[in-house]
Amino acid sequence: MAAPDELFCWEGAWGLPSVSSDCLTVLAYAQFAGAPLKLRKISNPWRSPSGSLPALRTNQNETLSRPSDIIIHLRKQKFNADFDLSAKEGADSLAFISLLEERLRPALIYNSWVDSKNYVEVTRRWYAEHLPFPLNFLLPGRMQRQQLETLRLLRGDPHLEGGEELEKELYREAAECMDLLSQRLGAHKFFFGDSPSSLDAYVFAYLAPVLKAKLPNGKLQQHLKSLDNLSSFCSNILLLYFPQDTRESGGQKSSSPPQPEGGDFDHVPNKRRKQLMSALVALGAMLSYALLTGILSIQQLQQEALEAPPDLQTLGSRDEDEEGDG
Repeated sequence: MAAPDELFCWEGAWGLPSVSSDCLTVLAYAQFAGAPLKLRKISNPWRSPSGSLPALRTNQNETLSRPSDIIIHLRKQKFNADFDLSAKEGADSLAFISLLEERLRPALIYNSWVDSKNYVEVTRRWYAEHLPFPLNFLLPGRMQRQQLETLRLLRGDPHLEGGEELEKELYREAAECMDLLSQRLGAHKFFFGDSPSSLDAYVFAYLAPVLKAKLPNGKLQQHLKSLDNLSSFCSNILLLYFPQDTRESGGQKSSSPPQPEGGDFDHVPNKRRKQLMSALVALGAMLSYALLTGILSIQQLQQEALEAPPDLQTLGSRDEDEEGDG
């Protein structure tokens, strides 16, 4: 029997199996279709076969990164969540997915990556805390630039910049898209009958982060929560297909670890060692950040070394002279 394909995805947060909508699309579709994937949740995209996430490594050593390409591959492997759709339903599904790409995705990008408060307090902070050093200093800014470029392509404006007018337009279009989805879903559990399809995967992947992420600017979240059927749709999929992530979110413990038994003095040497290591790590992070942001440069450090006081510069030569005299 052939080994299962390997799926590399971003780790989860807020009770979601992944923080990435693209990863959520693939994860949801694979669950709906019953695809036996070997899942690898990671926090370093450079560890994936493509250098980006999501990434599917097939048992023929092919690598696919776009959610649509991964879904097509799974269908070819006979894992098809759209198998029971009629021709009309298939056409409706494609039309709604296009609507999501045109009207909802730009607002989601703006919500997480362009809105300064959301980006600084939540998005950048999450990636900075989960990426390994020194990528946590490099990748969040790079990812933000990539997302802004994607937004410009989606809007057809190479000079697009954030602002109040753009935000109003994007959020208005996103709200209209949610309203249409809510009307189409109605009182049904899924968009086409009793079984979820690719459209359900895309809608869940786009809306679940809006529903669950704790963003300071929650305008999109407020509108989504006003649509009870769409909110319940996302929550039901989480409970049905990702119960482990939901349980972990609901049962989160306090971030403060339990104190060891005994007094503080029982662990003084170990505490001092940890404090020293923390100080060294903090110093290294500060220096790396300074170098990466241009506050310091190698040339500047070298120049400062050359301009050091004479007694420090000649200390080594004096020692050598004394050893020679001896």
